[in-house]
Amino acid sequence: MSTTMMETSMGLGNGKEIAGDRIGRCLREGSDSLDLSGLDLDEVPASLGALTHLTALDLSHNRLAALPESLGNLLGLTILNLSDNRLVALPESIGGLTALTRLDLSRNQLTSLPESLGNLTALTWLDLNLQVDSQLTGLKTLPESLGNLVALTRLDLSYCFMAVLPESLGNLTSLTHLDLHHNRFAALPESLGNLTSLTRLDLSGNDSLRVLPESLGKLTTLTELDLSGIQLTSLPESLGNLTTVTRLNLRGNELTTLPASFGNLSALTWLNLSYNRLTALPESLSSLTALTELHLMSNRFTVLPEGLLNLPALALLDLSGNRLTTLPESLGDLPALKILDLSHNRLINLSRPLSGCANLEWLNLSNNRLTDLPESLGTLSSLTLLHLSDNRFTVFPEGLLSLPALVRLDLSDNKLTTLPTSWGNLTNLTMLDLRRNRLTALPESLASLPELDLLDVRGNRLTSLPRWRKPVEVLTDLRSSS
Repeated sequence: MSTTMMETSMGLGNGKEIAGDRIGRCLREGSDSLDLSGLDLDEVPASLGALTHLTALDLSHNRLAALPESLGNLLGLTILNLSDNRLVALPESIGGLTALTRLDLSRNQLTSLPESLGNLTALTWLDLNLQVDSQLTGLKTLPESLGNLVALTRLDLSYCFMAVLPESLGNLTSLTHLDLHHNRFAALPESLGNLTSLTRLDLSGNDSLRVLPESLGKLTTLTELDLSGIQLTSLPESLGNLTTVTRLNLRGNELTTLPASFGNLSALTWLNLSYNRLTALPESLSSLTALTELHLMSNRFTVLPEGLLNLPALALLDLSGNRLTTLPESLGDLPALKILDLSHNRLINLSRPLSGCANLEWLNLSNNRLTDLPESLGTLSSLTLLHLSDNRFTVFPEGLLSLPALVRLDLSDNKLTTLPTSWGNLTNLTMLDLRRNRLTALPESLASLPELDLLDVRGNRLTSLPRWRKPVEVLTDLRSSS
């Protein structure tokens, strides 16, 4: 019988009784781990101090606002989980738990940490992700003794709303993962560059941060770097030294240019530059030949330079929400491209066919000013989703009828008055959206599409529908039909 079933059958109805029973059993059986999580405890049972043989203790998901000094008696503890409580402070005696390797203090209400925390020199994992509800609370500062924790490999200080990091942070040279997102740093210590073992650094959401230290370029083992939502206006040239970074997130800053050294980031496979103020990109970006995803949404591009997009591995390109009126010739020569988003631009036509993008599966051209499409679009034999809503089509682009893999086609919010009489080639089409056009009739050939499941023709001027040969859900202003 499980512990939970035994406790239920014994009628131990409240958390304190259950905790007392588990402590007693642990003392009798000599177990080295104890789980007191989720018992709604508002204080630590005094009898816990007798379990000096414990190596793992879980007190998470309770209502603890304070810890007794006697916690420091548990000298054998290597793992201590205090997450999801209401702790505002820690006892100085916690510094006596020198065998601890893992300490979880996340989602509490801590406003300070004792200097004795620096005695826990065996710690390899420390989680202080407070996720506090208000910026009026939070840690604000860290003790300088944090720099004594030289065995740490993972440190999470996110959502602490701190304004300053101690210089002693640079002593933690074993760190591989450092999470500092959603604080209030206006500057970072130069000693950050000493953390040369880091593989992952998250500085996102520090919206008071405007510049990065040049020493960032010393972190030459980084593979993931998140600098999103920081309000950066520029990047240091030393960023180009981070030649092992594979994922770089710069979304939601105020960047207007990128350093020329950006092209040195030869290991990059994922790059997000969305929601900045970029009007141009350095030609060196074309050196990022390992790049598979490039996100450039909501910048201020009016044109992209020729040759920029010589990225042979690129599978996803998002250029939505810019001010593009034309496309570069090189855009049609991306053989690995599968997803292309050009929505919410100012495109009048596709001056260069996309026929070179033979593997394209998803194309979004919605919210532009297109009136026609090149016939060569019909050569995209892998295309399954095509979004053309909110353009200026008055005539159905005939090339679309040659897309054998097409599954979803959206032509809503255009000015179509008629549709082609033959739809026989679109044998995989399951969804067709024709909302808010100027159609007065639908061709009977629509009823012959073998896979069509959903047809939306609301907002047109139809008086009748085709006779369907199979069940089809039709959304229309006429009486519901299927």
